[in-house]
Amino acid sequence: MSEEIYKGHITFVNYDKHFATIDYLRDGKTGKTKSVNCKTISPDGKKSHHFRVGDNIQFQLKLSDRGDKQTAYNIKFLYNTQLEVLLNKAVEENRFAGYLKKVDDGWLIKEMKSYIFFPLRISKWELQPAEQAVNEVINFSIQNQGKRNQLYAELFSHSYIPEYKQAVELNKQQKPVEATVTRVSQYAVYVTILGGKIQSKLEGVEGLKEGDKLEVKITYITPHRVVVEKV
Repeated sequence: MSEEIYKGHITFVNYDKHFATIDYLRDGKTGKTKSVNCKTISPDGKKSHHFRVGDNIQFQLKLSDRGDKQTAYNIKFLYNTQLEVLLNKAVEENRFAGYLKKVDDGWLIKEMKSYIFFPLRISKWELQPAEQAVNEVINFSIQNQGKRNQLYAELFSHSYIPEYKQAVELNKQQKPVEATVTRVSQYAVYVTILGGKIQSKLEGVEGLKEGDKLEVKITYITPHRVVVEKV
C-alpha cells in the first residue's frame, strides 16, 4: 500500500459492475501514462460519489484483493470540466439529447456529446421507458444543479398513468376522493386513492386502522409526491 497521492481522470465507468478506469501520469519525466481500475461502490453498497467520464480525481494505490495487480482507493473527486460546460449551458437552455441505459433496477442517460451519464429520475406514476427507446435519441434536462453529487436527468416527454392525471385534476378542482388506509404507524397513516394507484400519508390523524375508508383532498401534487388531508 502506497502513501503517495496520484492525480488522474476517469476514462471509463462500468455502472453495471461498479468499477471505473483511471488514466494517470505515473512518470513525470517520461510523460508516460498508466491505467488502473477502482471500485465505485464501497463493500457495504454505498456510493460516496457518482463518478462520471471526465472526472478529475486524486487517489492512492494498493494491491487488489487477489494481490495480482494494483487498484486505486481513497478516491476523491476534484472537478469535471465537461460537466461544468453542460451545467453552464443548462442555465440558458436546459435541454440535452442522449441515450438510455438500463442499470440494475434503474436507468441512466448518456449525454451524446460528452458521454457523461446521469441517473434518470422517473416518477412511480410514470410508465417505464420501452426497450426500443434505448437505441433512440431522447431529450432530457439536468435537475438538482445546486448539488453536483446529486444531479439527475428528467425526460422532456412523460407517460403518466391515467390515475395520476386524474389526481392532478382532483387537485385543481379541490374535489374530495375516497381513500383507503393501508398502514398505520406511530408517525403517520398511509393511504391509497384511485384504486390503490396513488399513495400518500396523513399526519396528525388518530383513530384510524388498516382497511378504514375516508374522504381526503389532494393539497399538493408533483410527479414524485402527493399530499392529502382529511376532509
